[in-house]
Amino acid sequence: MIKLRLKRYGKKREVSYRIIAINSLARRDGRPLEELGFYNPRTDEVKLDVPNIVKRLQQGAQPTDTVRRILEKQNVFEQVSATSVS
Repeated sequence: MIKLRLKRYGKKREVSYRIIAINSLARRDGRPLEELGFYNPRTDEVKLDVPNIVKRLQQGAQPTDTVRRILEKQNVFEQVSATSVS
């Protein structure tokens, strides 16, 4: 199963995350299938590759709870439902 999850990187106490698509059995910082975005919790900066995220979600990828909240704030799920109806 493919998961959309956060991959940690950055210095100690200055952490940032990449939103990645990865096999659910792989370790947290393992090699991703695809990098789909960026999240900085210190500044709440979010950059997403929305078309590729929508594609992965339509293929059946499951986001973790944290990634789901980030995608909901960015209204990505509205675009998923809009493209699946078309």
